[in-house]
Amino acid sequence: MKIPKCMSTQHPDNVNSPFFTDSSEIGGEDEIIEAYYAFSHLGCDEQMWDCEGKEIDNYVIKKLLTKYPTYFNENRLGKDVFITLRVPNPTVEKAEAKILIETLESIPRSFDASNLIYKDELPPIFEVILPMTTSSTCINRVYKYYRDYVVGKQNDTFQGGDISIAEWIGKFAPETIDVIPLVEDRESMLNAHNILEAYLQNKTVDYQRVFLARSDPALNYGLVSAVLINKIALQRIFRLSERLDLPLYPIIGVGSAPFRGNLRPNSVERVLKEYPSVQTFTIQSAFKYDNSSEEVVNAVKKIKERTRKRPYLIDEEKCLEVINKYSQEYSKQIITLSPIVNKVAKYVPRRRKRKLHIGLFGYSRGIGDDIVLPRAITFTAALYSIGIPPEVIALNAISDEDFDIIRNYYINFEDDIKDALQYFNPESGFLTKDIELKIKQFDFDYEQDEEHKKITDYIIDSVKKVKSVDLNDQILIAATLRKFLG
Repeated sequence: MKIPKCMSTQHPDNVNSPFFTDSSEIGGEDEIIEAYYAFSHLGCDEQMWDCEGKEIDNYVIKKLLTKYPTYFNENRLGKDVFITLRVPNPTVEKAEAKILIETLESIPRSFDASNLIYKDELPPIFEVILPMTTSSTCINRVYKYYRDYVVGKQNDTFQGGDISIAEWIGKFAPETIDVIPLVEDRESMLNAHNILEAYLQNKTVDYQRVFLARSDPALNYGLVSAVLINKIALQRIFRLSERLDLPLYPIIGVGSAPFRGNLRPNSVERVLKEYPSVQTFTIQSAFKYDNSSEEVVNAVKKIKERTRKRPYLIDEEKCLEVINKYSQEYSKQIITLSPIVNKVAKYVPRRRKRKLHIGLFGYSRGIGDDIVLPRAITFTAALYSIGIPPEVIALNAISDEDFDIIRNYYINFEDDIKDALQYFNPESGFLTKDIELKIKQFDFDYEQDEEHKKITDYIIDSVKKVKSVDLNDQILIAATLRKFLG
């Protein structure tokens, strides 16, 4: 069984619009073209299909197969390339809860659309991603609902002596689906191995995938915490895989900004080195559309050619001590910065027409009950736009001893900070002096992007003077220099 390595996603972190849309916001039929483009031109082997929001298209399989028959005759959905549905989590997303039912019911219909053409009973969709998973109960509910209620009803009859539902409208397939837990908060990520073990009880599977968030942990707990939490989770998942003698394949959700993963075409080798045990990396919109197609194709090829290895052995106790100390300081500073973040966030342009998945705010942010922040991409864009790369927040909490621990386990720490510091504006006036002193103390060797600084000077001045005439444009100009929105 092929396990994908490059998952194209619909994360709206891009500055430039792709050639196949006339709008600055991708939506509707554009996303069908986007999936085909990711497969056929960029070389991605998986497309995450976000099944939340007003314009959700549950006919994606039928549309792809009928619109691009030549490509999909040679590259079968469900065997060579994959569509993986991201469904709402009713435990958390009550307003979107019934979209889960609608989406699960669409899976047998997609099977029929494919089987009508190929007549080989290969399911084009057999996996779904469940966001904000906090327990095995969450994923078991989705697994059992599909098995027992979507497919299970086919043997029911309307009344005694009548035909079954399957005889009436045809059989339902596939019989079961695989549910991929997406863990996003600290507690669940550190407990991911236990969630997986409990979920796998009494199931016969050849393998199991697990999705680790990278953006939301950074937003919640800061850059350093996000990376170290992922490292601990990956180590624990690997040990479980060895103990169960079952392949467990981690997915990591990385974006282009250093704060959100620093996966760009020119940093692929670094990120692969950082996470040797990860099977699948997300290829988000900035990666796809803010770099030349040649660079993207070559980078995707490198990811697909790389062989997965064991994770680095880390000292969990030491890492947890750093996480606790660092995340506390990060939370304090975010509370202070939240008014300016929210003020600037209003001017960050949208890149998707529909409402994408909700975040963890008000769920388990751990930052403060009264603090409301935008989603990770908008949050990152807002801070970069005023010359504060979020990567530098809470650096003042790091002692010399902590610095050695971080460098030992977060391999690309200094490179990631240097990448971010290009866009640091020390004259922003929004950061505490001790952060600036810490940047000087650690002596990061970076070169400031003067053009970006001039734009952030203008944005800062406009925000302070409540001038909003061209803030949208200025935010985009700065983002163009970075090659990511947020």
